[in-house]
Amino acid sequence: MNSIALNPFRPGAGQRPLYLAGRSQEQDRFTRTLDQSPVLRNVIITGLRGVGKTVLLDNLKPIAQAKDWLWTGNDLSESASLTEDRISKRLVTDLSLLLGPIVMKYSQTLPFGFTKEMEKKSAPISFDDLWNIYETTPGLTDDKLKAVLSQARIMLERTNINGIVFAYDEAQNLADHAADKEIPLSVLLDVFASLQRSHHKVKFILVLTGLPTLFPRLNEARTYTERMFDVVMLDKLTPEDSMAAIEKPLEMSQSPLTFSKQTVSEIIGMSGGYPYFLQYICKEVFDAWIGRIDEGEEPEVAKVEIISKLDQDFFSPRWDRATDRQQEFMYVISSLDNSDSEFTTQEIVSASKTALEKGFSSSHATQILSALVEKGLIYRNRHGKYSFAVPLMAAFIQRQYRLISSI
Repeated sequence: MNSIALNPFRPGAGQRPLYLAGRSQEQDRFTRTLDQSPVLRNVIITGLRGVGKTVLLDNLKPIAQAKDWLWTGNDLSESASLTEDRISKRLVTDLSLLLGPIVMKYSQTLPFGFTKEMEKKSAPISFDDLWNIYETTPGLTDDKLKAVLSQARIMLERTNINGIVFAYDEAQNLADHAADKEIPLSVLLDVFASLQRSHHKVKFILVLTGLPTLFPRLNEARTYTERMFDVVMLDKLTPEDSMAAIEKPLEMSQSPLTFSKQTVSEIIGMSGGYPYFLQYICKEVFDAWIGRIDEGEEPEVAKVEIISKLDQDFFSPRWDRATDRQQEFMYVISSLDNSDSEFTTQEIVSASKTALEKGFSSSHATQILSALVEKGLIYRNRHGKYSFAVPLMAAFIQRQYRLISSI
């Protein structure tokens, strides 16, 4: 019986944990956002990978639904958000899937033989219906999208629906391409800003989730985004919330296995308080010890084995995106005392002169930083400083170089 006890920890990307620890304030802020009339602020949820952005987004959906808001959205992959046409089809598709079950269209047809009365037929609103509005509306892309959303608003006026939340994950992939005359990001912002200026019973709110590169990119597209969004910056959990993230799932699942205070403390230390790492390490400890529960031993944390597996599963795929020279560059960053927080180009250049035989010039460092930002390994904040986009990356790099030097 004990050997098949279900593991209550779920470290998969975007997997909802059994217990969401430490995000009550963020959920309260979102609840207040829904109470706006008119809508003045939308929401950006941002933070490093592994802090639980997608999980929080999923937990906001039932909050919206409980207050009579509809919820739709998707992942904004690069292919889906590359052009104005693709972002338009994404929005119209998501809207049609939402309206189909609750909005009907009616038509009248003349029966065969002309001896009977006109027949009235009904059918759910479909993508083709909404896309027809889009295509027949004159003007630019944003004019067409406004027409579709305005019509959706009219369809919902007589219902008890307060509005629609459009929630999009991985939104850092959104970008304008002025050289190609494609500005999907600006179109999205302009459409929602325009619709939110008009007072209607049915409101629209935009929720975007992504890496910390998201907000600067939005601000580059439209400077008014600072007034259009509340930015929720997710960070690692406090020690108290980290403890709850470990202990609550065991309690809720009535697990036969429990962790000692020492084991909990070790897990928190290894994870740095980041939700993904907490789930990952707890899952590994649980799997290793659930079959030995009858032996009466206290679960222990196999640090070396777990870190090695975490390196292989989580860090290495990201590390391998970088070239050899870019990896050397990140090694220099990892040697800085402030590698886990913020660092500047000049700090990297200075450190490279002692860490490497051939250091980096300021111009070369700037080029490499730009390349690493594009690869999602580094991000630049609005104060002009840089940080690793992956938590605990510096410690992983140091382990890599210690391994190389020992061979």
